[in-house]
Amino acid sequence: MTHMTCATEPAPLLTPARPLWSPNFRLYFGARTTSLLGDAMLPVALSVGVLQAGYGASGVGYALGSWLAAVALCMLVGGVLADRFTARRMMVLADLVRFVIQAGMAVLFALGTPSLATIVVLQFLSGVASAMFQPGVASMVPQVADDVQRANGILRIAESMAGVLGPAAAGVLVSVSGPSVVFGIYSATYAISAICLFGLRLDTAPAALAASFGKQLIEGWQEFRARSWLFSVITIFLLYGCFVVGVSLPIGADLIVTNLDSAALGIGLAAFGAGGAIGGTLAIRIRPTRPLAVGSIGWALFAIYPLIPALRPNLAVLVIGWAVAGAGIAFWSVIWSTTVQTQVPADLLNRVYAYDVAGSLVTMALGRSVAGPLASLTGQRPLMIFSFGLGLVCAALLLIVPATRRLQVVRAS
Repeated sequence: MTHMTCATEPAPLLTPARPLWSPNFRLYFGARTTSLLGDAMLPVALSVGVLQAGYGASGVGYALGSWLAAVALCMLVGGVLADRFTARRMMVLADLVRFVIQAGMAVLFALGTPSLATIVVLQFLSGVASAMFQPGVASMVPQVADDVQRANGILRIAESMAGVLGPAAAGVLVSVSGPSVVFGIYSATYAISAICLFGLRLDTAPAALAASFGKQLIEGWQEFRARSWLFSVITIFLLYGCFVVGVSLPIGADLIVTNLDSAALGIGLAAFGAGGAIGGTLAIRIRPTRPLAVGSIGWALFAIYPLIPALRPNLAVLVIGWAVAGAGIAFWSVIWSTTVQTQVPADLLNRVYAYDVAGSLVTMALGRSVAGPLASLTGQRPLMIFSFGLGLVCAALLLIVPATRRLQVVRAS
């Protein structure tokens, strides 16, 4: 892939020569689908295990929160290390570490009741390993596929399906065999991922280590800040991620369970995942000249997610509404991933992408944290209607801000 000569004028890409389902892409697809399936199983296994151990809902919050905190804190470090030692090496190492940790969780639950402190520490370490893994997700796609947008679309479809099948499978397994079996399967997904990633045949070599770690970290921020389209999207997402995505997930779930039941929530979330598969398919076929302007449609459609629970829907309306929301956010995800991967040079991509992911995670985590206090002040339905309106405003901002509206796609030559 030919890289940009400056922050705003990308050079054209090479003409795609390889079929998408090359041996490298098959291996990468296998690695991502297995690890995504495992990741989707974790909340169920961890929640049930912690609750059965008697640590209550607060214990579940500590366990899941420790993982997320570690990812957010260590993501930037992971981006620098991926650029220094190659993304593939860091991803394989991270998978092996996560395999050992989650296998340890399986053994602990099989032998008895682990302490809450042990669970929290192990999940924090797993989050650190995830932070070493995640930056490479962006830079690996252009290395294993010439048609980056199609590859991202297929990966997004797989992620959506994992989001539907993973929790369902974990729920059945944990009810029949207990959390230890699910953690055992979860750890195995990381072993499979590591084997697939190790089997990739790539031409990349580690970057020269002339620059210090701190200098590379600062350089990543400077490159992130220099791209006005990238900085603008993340700045707008500070609002969108916190008050639309972050707030709407817990409050929306509570409203649906209260007005319908927990089964309806599960069906609605399954519809959301199915919608994601549809959105990924559309993103494969639609190749906009101005990707971020068209991608704003995805933000606007996801804003339906908080609106639906506020309307006291029946099951049919819930399914349709959340399927549309899932399609919207999946469409945006593919467009955004492709834009970042094709606009940012490969030797900077891991660090720049790390700033993107870290900012997004912190913003959404903050939204989940303030959701309850905000709902107690405003009421749940008014807060969801506010989230819907703000989502539309943020989508409009992508069209209003010149840097995002005018960004041109990188064309193949």
